[in-house]
Amino acid sequence: MSKKDFFTYQAQTTPHPLALEVSHAKGSYVYDTDGNAHLDFVAGVSACSLGHCHPKVVGAIKAQLDEYMHVMVYGEYVQKPAVEFSKLLSSLLPSNLNTTYLVNSGTEAMEGALKLARRHTGRSEIIAAKNAYHGNTMGSLSLMGLEERKSPFRPLIPDIRFVHFNNEEDLSKITEKTAAVALETIQGGAGFIVPKNDYLEKVRARCNKVGALLILDEIQPGFGRTGKLFAFEHYNCTPDILVIGKGMASGLPVGAFVASKQIMADLKDNPKLGHITTFGGNPVIAASSLATLKEITETDLIHQTLAKEKLFRKLLKHPLIKEIRGKGLMLAPIMQNKDVADYLILEAAKKGLILFWLLFEPKAVRISPPLTISMKEIEEGCDHIISILNSYRPNTVN
Repeated sequence: MSKKDFFTYQAQTTPHPLALEVSHAKGSYVYDTDGNAHLDFVAGVSACSLGHCHPKVVGAIKAQLDEYMHVMVYGEYVQKPAVEFSKLLSSLLPSNLNTTYLVNSGTEAMEGALKLARRHTGRSEIIAAKNAYHGNTMGSLSLMGLEERKSPFRPLIPDIRFVHFNNEEDLSKITEKTAAVALETIQGGAGFIVPKNDYLEKVRARCNKVGALLILDEIQPGFGRTGKLFAFEHYNCTPDILVIGKGMASGLPVGAFVASKQIMADLKDNPKLGHITTFGGNPVIAASSLATLKEITETDLIHQTLAKEKLFRKLLKHPLIKEIRGKGLMLAPIMQNKDVADYLILEAAKKGLILFWLLFEPKAVRISPPLTISMKEIEEGCDHIISILNSYRPNTVN
């Protein structure tokens, strides 16, 4: 393997990928092929909830590999890991969220949720938020309120309208024509924007009034990242359809959407196979998901998350940091300007600290480490950040 082969044979998503050559990863560290350790403050963009190669997750994967891997398309055979995961998840969620459809990614989960909402209500209009990010497949992309990212791929799916997140005046746009309102519980790509002034409660009430479903996207904030198992628990707002993914399987590709048995039944008849997936509920990935969910809920990791947030906020004080948005271990220091953010991320990479950008807020720096990160590791990484910011001079961006 070589970096040249990476650029020659693998499709690229940006003109200048970081191109770290990975040897192995363990705990809070990613190791490159030169033997250097890189402290991971990103966790694969919120995907590696329990860090890298957590022994309980690896053990569950290896045990399942010895039993069976893929045997049948989703929904036909009874496969123990998927059933046990769905059952445990149901026990941890509000009573109306009791039936899980397992898929392969967060964006597929959102696609399934949109189809389910239209099928269940018989309506077509979907309300989404400006600067939302729900994935990049055509349906999810249609919900993105940033035209320059959508225009090259039009036409997208019709009947999408937009509101501004946290703007109560826009709630009047939710009407009897609306099939569903799809929101991130905490806006991710926009800069880790949290709901304010009981916003989600008010959206929930408006949906109830007009008969629309509420879809909450917890792909990033879910599975303990905000100090609750799911972020909606902070805001007294239960969705009709919950969309999950990323940290669900500690680094394996996964997603799911969850609803009541009554709502979810609309996908199994008239027409049959209303949603179908070959590899959804894959037993190896379901085993990893089950081990992850058990570890998160049977330990004090969720409780630790808020203490770790406090430590980040205490240590990350600098004139170039204007504010820190987000909740728990989903944090976005907002820099003085884009140049500072770029400088910090690129200099950190040289010094063995993994940081990353957010999609739509150029002044933001992503901090979403594994939930298992230690206080000492947080202190070490934050020392690097402050040192780098102290070295910043205008026009020093690489």
